Amino acid sequence: MTGRAETIESRGPRVTGHRYDVPVSNPPAPPTDRGAADANPLGGVRSTYRGPRAEISRDPALSWWRRILPIIASHRATFVASIVLSFASLIFQTLVPNLLNGAITNALAHHTTTLHRVVIEIIALGVLAGVSGILSRHYLYRTAYEVEADLRSLIYEHLTWLSFSFYDRVQSGQLISRANSDIRSVQMYSTFAPLIVVQACIGVLAFGFMLKIDPLLACIAMVVMPILYVVGIKMRRVLFPISWITQARLADVATIVDENVNGVRVVKAFAQEEAEINRLADAAERLAWAYVKDARIRGQWSPWVQNLPQLGLALVLAFGGYMVIHGTLGVGAILAFNAYLLMLQAPFMMLGQLVMMGQRAKASAERIFEILDEHPEVVERPGAYDLVEVGGALDFDHVRFGYGAGLEVLSDFDLHLEAGETVALVGRTGAGKSTVARLVTRFYDVDGGAVRIDAHDVRDVTLDSLRQNVGVVLDEPFLFSVSVHENIAYGLPHASRDAVEAAARAAAAHDFITALPDGYDTVVGERGYTLSGGQRQRIAIARTLLVNPPILILDDATSAIDVHVESAIHRALGALMASRTTIIIAHRISTIALARRVIVLDEGRVVADGTHQELLENSPLYAEILAQTMAQEG
Repeated sequence: MTGRAETIESRGPRVTGHRYDVPVSNPPAPPTDRGAADANPLGGVRSTYRGPRAEISRDPALSWWRRILPIIASHRATFVASIVLSFASLIFQTLVPNLLNGAITNALAHHTTTLHRVVIEIIALGVLAGVSGILSRHYLYRTAYEVEADLRSLIYEHLTWLSFSFYDRVQSGQLISRANSDIRSVQMYSTFAPLIVVQACIGVLAFGFMLKIDPLLACIAMVVMPILYVVGIKMRRVLFPISWITQARLADVATIVDENVNGVRVVKAFAQEEAEINRLADAAERLAWAYVKDARIRGQWSPWVQNLPQLGLALVLAFGGYMVIHGTLGVGAILAFNAYLLMLQAPFMMLGQLVMMGQRAKASAERIFEILDEHPEVVERPGAYDLVEVGGALDFDHVRFGYGAGLEVLSDFDLHLEAGETVALVGRTGAGKSTVARLVTRFYDVDGGAVRIDAHDVRDVTLDSLRQNVGVVLDEPFLFSVSVHENIAYGLPHASRDAVEAAARAAAAHDFITALPDGYDTVVGERGYTLSGGQRQRIAIARTLLVNPPILILDDATSAIDVHVESAIHRALGALMASRTTIIIAHRISTIALARRVIVLDEGRVVADGTHQELLENSPLYAEILAQTMAQEG
């Protein structure tokens, strides 16, 4: 790898890298070996992040919480500790009313004990309850945020494995919403619901103490419980649909914001700020309607859940007071009874919140599973091997391809390139030129025929090794909001500054980079928009040249570069392309001139093949395309 990083003039030997054997029917599993960061033989780096300890269940027939359970179970130590400590804290609290009952009965009624001892015992129980409660919260929040981080990592990891066809049909705002607000809803319910269940269990313990004090009064206190159960079931049914709608409309708002931020230059260029504000306002109003509807449902059902336990308290005070007056129940007993009833109220008061959290979590989980259950269309076959010692011969064997259910873009596309050959692809817009580049890198799989490199079907080799051997420079280069050096070294993060500068010189980018405020350490703006289109293209060319692939595809890579700079790039590329197979997708005659062979595409197939001069003489379509290009540039 050192030879490839230090020079771009010589490819050097190709080396094998790590691969993953993945069944076609399942999505690729993320790497399981995430050790310390070290160089990847294929040019990348391994992450120091160890990743989630477990994945969700892949069985869609399971309920949503059972699918999430493996993630929570992977943090069982802290989770169980939080539950046990919470249980202990609540037990200490339940002992206080029982102690109070005995103290009042013995000290005031029978004068058999002193109060100061009971006070000390109550203080001790309070301290124990407080300490265990603090530790319980600490471990609970730690578990909650670790579960959230794992879910977010799982989604992002899965997104990196999904095919381009998925991104062709899914809005980025939807993905952002599901990776943020939806995950938060699932995380909150998954970690806090068990805590509420523990409190409900303590309510059962409190009810046991109540039965011990007076069974009849305990039954009177629980008379409202069946009503609460029915209300909870009804509340759950009406909340789920509106919870789904709310999360979906949150995603709609996120989509509009994302599009407007990324497309702000288009919005301003066409003076459509007001129209976009109105579009966002409409989406916000639809979201507000969902929130208001949710609030109305809560307002309708929550009072029942929260106030029905108060009815039980009123019944206890009425019947218990009658029993104290007639001497059938002690004063300490009625005080303890009221304290236990207050303990019972806490779980019931949280029952409404638990139901609402549960329905929102269920809706959010189903939206998350829509992503995690998505299978990539482009996967490595079982037994896929690394592509090594690449010569560069490239064959398109009667290829057929179309995007989705649309018309075929390539139809019986048949072409052979010798190793080290430079070929220009020319054709009208929509002829399928860029599609050819996407099939070589296996961004998409062919519908028919095959694409082969050195007689290896690209579907038989590992994706990492394929894409390390095929470099693509697109007409719309994407730059990250990091330094220029990091953008150029994106494919080889450990490349030295000398290697990065060598690649920049080959792309005629060194001079303008050194003129930037911090040179190669200058941080470019988001998507590189602080640079001109031509500067972005030159950095993108340098980024690909640094990786030094044996097959190079230039997809209109100099379209935004002026003629003088383009000629300098062409002089550098001319020497570099001598040792590699190159496909040039271009419209300019100056760029086409880099190729000794020109291929003319029309309606997805090769219609002419020859030198520039031969095609000018024999192909009316080629002459027409060049004439239109010259007219547009003129």
